[in-house]
Amino acid sequence: MSVIIPAYNARHVIDDQLSALAGQDYRGDWEVVVGDNRSTDGLREHLASHPLREQLRLKCVEATDKQSAAHARNVAVAASEGDLLAFCDADDRAHPGWLSALVECAGEFDMVSGALETTTLNDPTVATQVVTQPPEQPFVFPGFLAFANGGNCAVWRSAFDAVGGWDESFDGVAEDVEFSWRVQLAGATCGHAAGALMACRVRGGRNALWRRSVAFGTADPRLFKQYRARGFSRNPLATPVLLLLLVLRNPLLPTAVTGLPRGQWLTYLGRFVGRVRGSIKYRVYFV
Repeated sequence: MSVIIPAYNARHVIDDQLSALAGQDYRGDWEVVVGDNRSTDGLREHLASHPLREQLRLKCVEATDKQSAAHARNVAVAASEGDLLAFCDADDRAHPGWLSALVECAGEFDMVSGALETTTLNDPTVATQVVTQPPEQPFVFPGFLAFANGGNCAVWRSAFDAVGGWDESFDGVAEDVEFSWRVQLAGATCGHAAGALMACRVRGGRNALWRRSVAFGTADPRLFKQYRARGFSRNPLATPVLLLLLVLRNPLLPTAVTGLPRGQWLTYLGRFVGRVRGSIKYRVYFV
């Protein structure tokens, strides 16, 4: 199998992930392929002489045609040899048993989603600002299909090739949702491995959280426009419920009253603002 890592200027964080991969208990044959997406921090040189290079069968390939994680993944997959493709991010850290859990679940499904947690690599005040879900709970987009997070998933090469890989027109958000749906709509199955746990590093502060939330929201109408003919539906109660949530959980009120950290409130607000923008951009109503 092959572990695929898209990377951009990740020299300062990738060693943590590589060390975690070196500590995995999976005993089958596998390799690590890094797709260097226009890094300027000496990442390729760093990996060329990395102390774990032999153990991980580590190689780094240039993915410079486009600045996107989807492009870096596609290029790395093309340079890989495994029949099963596992994906993770350069700035996260796989928990022990991550790879084995993905492989075990992949014995029953064509695609596998792993679980995420934000407590290990982040300050507690940061971790509480991010919306997460229990490891045993699969990722499901309301009104449609399950999906796998691009930073923690696995897919058989046959299923990957059947749909042509990741859609590089998505600019860093929602490409994992779109890819997961395309795989399933092509007839493949998607399972969830709760034991395939990935520690996620929260990038930036509240400003970064806001920008990312708006970006995700902007992509939602695009997904709706692209997949409504395939069964993706919009809940007519979603908008009033979300607006009610934003009012009742207003951060101007004490957290003890709202029960919602300000960062999570910003996430919901950003998603709403993004959906309004996306509805205008893609000329379809999805708020």
